[in-house]
Amino acid sequence: MSFPHLIGYSVLTLAVWKLVRRRASRKANALDVAGPETEHWWKGWVSLAFSNMESVFMDSFEYCLKIAAHYGGAVKIHAMFGEEWLFVSDPRALHHMLVKEQHIFEENDNFILLVSSIVRTSLIDPSQVPTSSSLARVLFLNPVFSISNMRELLPIIQNISHQLKSILVSNLPTHHPTELDELPWLSRSSLDCICEGVLGYHSAALDTGKENEYTEALRMLGLSISKTILFRPIVPVVMRNFSLYWCKKIADWLTISWLPTQTMKDLRELRRIVEVMDSASRNILQEKKAALAMPSPMPSQSHDTSGGTRGKDIMSIMLRANASSTEGDRLSDAELLGQMNVMIFAGLETTSAAVARALYMLAKHPHVQQQLRAEICDAATAHQAVDVDHSHAKDGSGSVRLSYDSLMNLPFLDAVVRETLRLYPSLPVLGRRMTSAASVPLQFPVRSLSGEEINTISVAKHQAIVISIIAANHNQAVWGEDASEWKPERWLNSTQGQLLCVQKRKSLIKILLDGVKDGVKYTGVYSSMMTFLAGNRSCMHDVDLLSLNLGLKFAEMEIKDVLATLVPDIHFALPSEPDENGHVKEIYWKMTSFHTPVVKAPAGDGETPHLPLSLRLVRE
Repeated sequence: MSFPHLIGYSVLTLAVWKLVRRRASRKANALDVAGPETEHWWKGWVSLAFSNMESVFMDSFEYCLKIAAHYGGAVKIHAMFGEEWLFVSDPRALHHMLVKEQHIFEENDNFILLVSSIVRTSLIDPSQVPTSSSLARVLFLNPVFSISNMRELLPIIQNISHQLKSILVSNLPTHHPTELDELPWLSRSSLDCICEGVLGYHSAALDTGKENEYTEALRMLGLSISKTILFRPIVPVVMRNFSLYWCKKIADWLTISWLPTQTMKDLRELRRIVEVMDSASRNILQEKKAALAMPSPMPSQSHDTSGGTRGKDIMSIMLRANASSTEGDRLSDAELLGQMNVMIFAGLETTSAAVARALYMLAKHPHVQQQLRAEICDAATAHQAVDVDHSHAKDGSGSVRLSYDSLMNLPFLDAVVRETLRLYPSLPVLGRRMTSAASVPLQFPVRSLSGEEINTISVAKHQAIVISIIAANHNQAVWGEDASEWKPERWLNSTQGQLLCVQKRKSLIKILLDGVKDGVKYTGVYSSMMTFLAGNRSCMHDVDLLSLNLGLKFAEMEIKDVLATLVPDIHFALPSEPDENGHVKEIYWKMTSFHTPVVKAPAGDGETPHLPLSLRLVRE
């Protein structure tokens, strides 16, 4: 056996030994709360919390809702080697964890450690992610970052949205329906929005003739991470017991070709992708710093190769804010690099998934699509009437471009986006771990192991917590008996004949003001839903959600603009025509790290991401 083989197997042995020892130490601190039984001592329900039980984790949307409905807002689930995790969706418990006692419930660093162990230089190093206080001082409390910046970014997003529409329309020569796979184009447009709006980098992903290694790596990142889920519970054990140098060496040995399995091939591919991202990100950061240090050229002298985003993108705003801050508050290049890559990762897959789901739901509900189309067209007509000089009002095809205020204040468009994000959060579950023992209060009682009804759960130090965003957003005690139904009208406040919805909306307004409805606390930072978590760390330190204060409004603007651009001119419907084998394509959404649409067998393989929709031009 060679030395690399010996080291590799020794590391795996250490990881297993640590996990087994942890199992023994937890017996004295077992959770006294009911939950589903495990199948075997080493085979648990770990899929719900980024574990290595891929068969359960993959496609667990219905399972998350099922156990929450059966056991309540706090459930014990069995993880690998007998470890017990607490699966939480109760409103008061989430408020306690994310707002009141957030310092006790630390975010799970498995993903950070996984990526850090793969790259030779730290792409996302926990030590390089800015703390919430320093980041707030540098950026979020700086007046330079405001809604006015969103207004400046909108034309950039609109250019990309209209380019996407032009590509789709070019494939629809007549008014007859044509089936197209929307997912690749939505992914490319989202990538362009992130690169140009966040980084000020002209990626040109929608131009398939201008592919480059960096944009291709960004496009493949989410899929590659989903394929390497096996390593997530083992990596933290290794990284906490070895220095960074030896972690890199171990990663080198484990990703060489002597392990030919598909899993190891996927890990090697992830490492290649992240190394490409790391190298390109460093170059982009240095180029942007150099560009900002140069005096702005006169309009007649400028030759902008950044796609028109020079100085308006979020990264430029951050760099200017950082340069103007005091020495003690200033972020290092390593911190800026980490923040830059986190924003890319957090925004890319989540936004494209949200747009894809919204278009799918509109195709599934044609009456809602028609109502949305009418609202957008009416707004465009009104906007054109008041825009006397028609400055920036139309694109090359003559379509009207809405202003930022008009776009963001369309009530039904807003309702469609909110309802989609509520029912189908891009990140269904997130992890936490206890820094000290504590008691978690519950809004709604659950059963203990003995069957007794309890309102508080005692949780030991180091206890793993699974925050179920999806179960919280589907909680019937909060959202009503129709909680799992897609009803955009629930967000409207002035629709005639919708008295029940009006009453619900008034209640939700009260929630936004004081966070309470009938004694139930709603902690979400976005419309009282848990999609973007809660508390001042909802977008400060979580890797999955770090970009939210920076990117929440940006993502919302992008989603709304894509819908407002496509829906007036293109009608979307579910596939209805049989293929050459006589099978009609049926779309199914798998819950992996993200929600991913696939085509069910026999028309598809049920694995490859696809979103085939039937498109036709809207008849005048």
